Amino acid sequence: MKYSIHKIAKILDAIVSDLNDADISILLTDSRQVFYPAETLFFALSTKNNDGHKYINELYELGVRNFVVSQILPDWENYNDANFLVVTNTLAALQRIAAYHRNQFDIPVIGITGSNGKTVVKEWLYQILHQDFNITHSPRSYNSQIGVPLSVWQMNDHTQLGIFEAGISQPEEMSKLEAIIRPTIGILTNIGQAHQEGFKSMKQKCLEKLELFINCDVIICEEENELIDECMEIACLSHKRLTWSRRGSSKSPLYIMKIEKQEKSTTIHYSVLGMASKLVIPFSDDASIEDAIHVLATAFYLHMSLPDINERMSTLEPVAMRLDVRQGKNNSTLINDSYNSDINSLNIALDFLAQRATTSEQKKVLIISDIPQSGLIPRELYYLAANLVLNKKIDLLIGIGQEISAHKEMFKDTESLFFNTTEDFIHSNIWHDFHDMFILLKGARSFSFESINKLLEVKTHETVLDVDLDAIVHNFKFYRSKLNPKTKMICMVKADGYGTGSSEVAKTLQYHKCDYLAVAVAEEGVILRKQGIKVPIIVLNSEVGGFEELATYSLEPEVYNFRILDAFIKEAKLQGITNYPIHIKIDTGMHRLGFTEEDIPELMDRVKGQTGVRIQSVFSHLAASESWNFDDFTLQQIKTFKKIAGEVEDSCHYPVMKHILNSAGIERFPEEQLDMVRLGISLYGVSASGLNGLRNVCTLKTTILQIKHIKAGETVGYGRKGHFDHDATIATIRIGYADGISRQFGNGVGVVLVNGYQVSIVGNICMDLTMIDVTGIEVKEGDIVTIFGENLPVTDLAKKINTIPYEIFTSISNRVKHIYYKE
Repeated sequence: MKYSIHKIAKILDAIVSDLNDADISILLTDSRQVFYPAETLFFALSTKNNDGHKYINELYELGVRNFVVSQILPDWENYNDANFLVVTNTLAALQRIAAYHRNQFDIPVIGITGSNGKTVVKEWLYQILHQDFNITHSPRSYNSQIGVPLSVWQMNDHTQLGIFEAGISQPEEMSKLEAIIRPTIGILTNIGQAHQEGFKSMKQKCLEKLELFINCDVIICEEENELIDECMEIACLSHKRLTWSRRGSSKSPLYIMKIEKQEKSTTIHYSVLGMASKLVIPFSDDASIEDAIHVLATAFYLHMSLPDINERMSTLEPVAMRLDVRQGKNNSTLINDSYNSDINSLNIALDFLAQRATTSEQKKVLIISDIPQSGLIPRELYYLAANLVLNKKIDLLIGIGQEISAHKEMFKDTESLFFNTTEDFIHSNIWHDFHDMFILLKGARSFSFESINKLLEVKTHETVLDVDLDAIVHNFKFYRSKLNPKTKMICMVKADGYGTGSSEVAKTLQYHKCDYLAVAVAEEGVILRKQGIKVPIIVLNSEVGGFEELATYSLEPEVYNFRILDAFIKEAKLQGITNYPIHIKIDTGMHRLGFTEEDIPELMDRVKGQTGVRIQSVFSHLAASESWNFDDFTLQQIKTFKKIAGEVEDSCHYPVMKHILNSAGIERFPEEQLDMVRLGISLYGVSASGLNGLRNVCTLKTTILQIKHIKAGETVGYGRKGHFDHDATIATIRIGYADGISRQFGNGVGVVLVNGYQVSIVGNICMDLTMIDVTGIEVKEGDIVTIFGENLPVTDLAKKINTIPYEIFTSISNRVKHIYYKE
């Protein structure tokens, strides 16, 4: 659907001058995601971390002409062909236009909230209902104050059912989402501890979530929950409940009589209004069973027949909660999003591809299936898709499916190949010639793109380090929110991003406007430059003979002694280089590297007597900022540094950036942030001083290879170190010290996580294998074993062997497959 810009201005009650005619079909909040500028309306959102107004010049250059702003800046005075709608609050304006749009539809709309399971319930409802309804639903987990209006805006004249999820993290948020979604059917999945930090109590959070349902006809939830029952009564919503129950004495219309778990499936025996039936779902975990029951109850309310419900529930497929990046064959990179395909998620996936494919050497390839159930007529749908492909500069498009093949003329401006089926593509064998590519797999489930992924992915052993790029972004923004608007941030990606993989982390940080990156040696910086990283990079341990390499790749060296300073000044003069940026390291008490206070007069004499280098920043390193015991020492370091830094800047007669705070310093001494700060280990989810609010970034996991039962008196492993005085069950897992797990964890020191249980490592750790005690636990070969992650923090492991998380992260071997993902 389209709205005229005049209509939108009226809806928003915006202050406008003369408006140029325009029709709007796309609402945009991220300046990096433009794909159809002529019909785009950009909302310049202001947040703690950013301000959308500063991207309007850039958007204008890209062809966008319609903007919702809270102020008019002088830079825009010559944009006579642009429309500026001035409002008090741009986020409120976004929500207001989405709420107006929602009110144009008199159709059933499902609103889903809860602490867990929202996205799975939403996607499973789509899976079983899309044959009966033309559905508009949230892409991925677009459930926030920004994501919900962007989701609801996708409703169009063809929409017969809306399914949207709503997530909140603090009070007074849900009422805003309710006005946008305006659900007629509500689903409350559960109430748990997720995002509890924003609420005083579970009761307060439950009442806030129930705000979504104040205008619903029905609320679907489990009956046996005292908290929900109490809050429903308080909110006067009890009369709207359609509950399901596991108790035979209940009066719920849906009674779950029995649940029978098999290895990879579950049979649910149930009764609906006294009619007994059963269904099988292809999952056996408790969370999936609960989510499936919510789906069952909703399908029943929508009058789907029990035979159809049972049949379709048996074909439920896993919900891909993330895009992930894997190593492909022939120097290629795979981005796997082969579980769903719609125009909104295509835009998200192409944007993610653009973040990664930052070099011209690797071609960008999109393998895409037919896009089902869009609500648009096919010609319009594939016109939009073609615009996305063209704007994201895809080098090669491979379309698979009869529908996309029938509209191949839409993609005439992009090199394209088309196949009717996935099998046709595989049998063509053109994939054998793929090399030096970034390949995005974007397919609907029915096209089985996982078979393409298997052909293109490099096979490695099953020990994997999962790196959550969303968590990197969260932690980055978490610390940025603690800084003054003009304070810059340097993110440390040395030691291959503390073992996570510097290139992928750097690409993510670059996309989110990181000011500086820092590496240890020039070689690390060269790798990043070759991967397309354009952010300024500081080299912390520069070498005398390395100036030419630094200059070739625009790397900025730390200079910490006169020998290096003189060598760089001499080399700059020989090469005819002037004002090359350097960063002066001051030793204020760490006593590792740096100029001392006594060196400053001579240092400045040498700097003033030449033109080859220019001091970009002066900095020092805190020795014990994480320790309260040494606060006097830390404050003295800061005092000394500020004195020296002032002398340096006064002598230079030009502004010099100053920075001394590391991760712990940002947390504990925010008043000393100066011009820049340096974020290190905390970027990767480990607070240097115990601060709450960070997200886990890395999860190291492996699998069980074999399970054995041993008798009392037997031993396990090299040197017969693993002794048992009782009958036991041991499992051998696919990880050893060659993968980076220290031998110090052997013989009961270390623990791992298996099926929710912490179990001990037994015997000596081998090069490639480790044995664990799984006595009394239900396990099988192939089960996942977590070495560290969300529920087994790396900090806990470090304490067991008297080391620090840095060492554990950086010890992970290159043979461990790294998988990068985002929701």
